[in-house]
Amino acid sequence: MTVKLTGFYPVLATGDVAATSDFYIRHFGFEAVFTADWYVSLRRPDAPHYELAVLDASHPTIPAGHRERLRGGLLLNFEVDDVDAEHARLVGAAGLPELLALRTEDFGQRHFIVAAPDGVMVDVITVIPPSEEYAEQYAPGHEPA
Repeated sequence: MTVKLTGFYPVLATGDVAATSDFYIRHFGFEAVFTADWYVSLRRPDAPHYELAVLDASHPTIPAGHRERLRGGLLLNFEVDDVDAEHARLVGAAGLPELLALRTEDFGQRHFIVAAPDGVMVDVITVIPPSEEYAEQYAPGHEPA
C-alpha cells in the first residue's frame, strides 16, 4: 500500500524568481499565495488544487551540487477549454514565442507550445477525440472526450 498523497506540484528552479513567477501570473492566471525573494508559491484562484512554485536555484534548501537553474527539458501541460482562443491571446496578443504552431494531433489533442522562462516549454492543449487507431491505445475508462 502506498502513502496517501495530499499534494503534488512542480517547483521550477530559476535564476530569476520575480520574472518567472510574473510570467505564470500574467499569462496563466496564477496568483501568489506566498512570496519571498527566493520562493514564490502560486495557485489558480478558480482551482486552488493547481499549484506551481518558483525557487531560486541557488537557495541552500537545494542540496549542494544540484543548485542549478532549469535550462530546458521541462514541458508543462495546461489543458484548456478553447485552445484556439488561448493561441490568439498568448501568441497573437501577448506575443509569446511559439515553439510549436497550433495543430491537431491524431492521439487526441489540439495544441501549441510556447516558450517560458529558463527554457521551460508550455504546451497549451484542448483534448479532442483521438483517431480510431489511437483510441484503441487508451485504457478502458480513460479515453478522451
